[in-house]
Amino acid sequence: MNLLELFARTLDVTLPVFAMVFLGLGLKRLRWIDSAFVTTASALVFKATLPTLIFLSLIKADLSVALDVPLMVFFAAATLGQFLLSWAWAHYRVAHDDRGIYVQGAFRGNCGIVGLALAAGMYGNYGLSAGSLLLGVVIVVYNALSVVILAFYQPGQATDWRSLLKHVAKNPLILSVFAALPFTALSIPLPRWLITSGDYFASLTLPLALICIGATLSVSSMRGSSQVALGASLMKMVVLPVLSTLAAWMMGFSGEQLGLLFLFFASPTAAASFVMVKAIGGNVALAANIIAITTLMASITVTLGVFTLRLLGWI
Repeated sequence: MNLLELFARTLDVTLPVFAMVFLGLGLKRLRWIDSAFVTTASALVFKATLPTLIFLSLIKADLSVALDVPLMVFFAAATLGQFLLSWAWAHYRVAHDDRGIYVQGAFRGNCGIVGLALAAGMYGNYGLSAGSLLLGVVIVVYNALSVVILAFYQPGQATDWRSLLKHVAKNPLILSVFAALPFTALSIPLPRWLITSGDYFASLTLPLALICIGATLSVSSMRGSSQVALGASLMKMVVLPVLSTLAAWMMGFSGEQLGLLFLFFASPTAAASFVMVKAIGGNVALAANIIAITTLMASITVTLGVFTLRLLGWI
């Protein structure tokens, strides 16, 4: 396979995902969708269609393949390393009040939507099932570390672990993982009509979620982006994915495992980071700019990353 064919295959994976994001941006500019639609649709995805997608992908999966404990442990350890590296850099390079927002923007990826969509496009059922189980680790680690860093730099805030644990325990995505495990482990069948109806409902998830991401982007706000936002975006989309993927390869991960790790590491900053910053009264403009810049960067950096890893024969 020559380089042109290899690049074309890479675009087959990444372009459908990012095309939906840019479609959402276009629809918002045309005023075919508005903020009320985005709010309602995002809630529908988070509370219903995405949990359904995760549940169905797991009950169809081979748990012996999808439940990859070394993969989960490495992702958690690598995320902690990303968090500490971002914090160390921010300590010397970022103003005190913006450090927590910088760090969260630099390490917290949108794995639940963009990462999972890329994994599904690249690896099909394996990407969905293994990625869904990995999401359980993602949700716990991201939320815990985000609370720590934001509380550390925000005056008057404290790390409320009871509230955090309650929030994680009630997360619909984690609940869907635990709900699916008995069906998968015990091979409990569901009626075919229920599976088909569920598939129809779950198929709304990725296109609707990606359109909502695009609709929330603000190109005008990015024009006035600070050096802090640009620095956090480069850390999130270039530095940390390269270091983490290289570390995974050195640890012996390859093929589908390494590809899945890269896609999760290289996902743009999660929209949930904006929500947490807003809740504590932080610099919401900085948080929004990081999300917007990384989302637009992802269409280039993820494509180049997948192409490079395939060229090297690592995935």
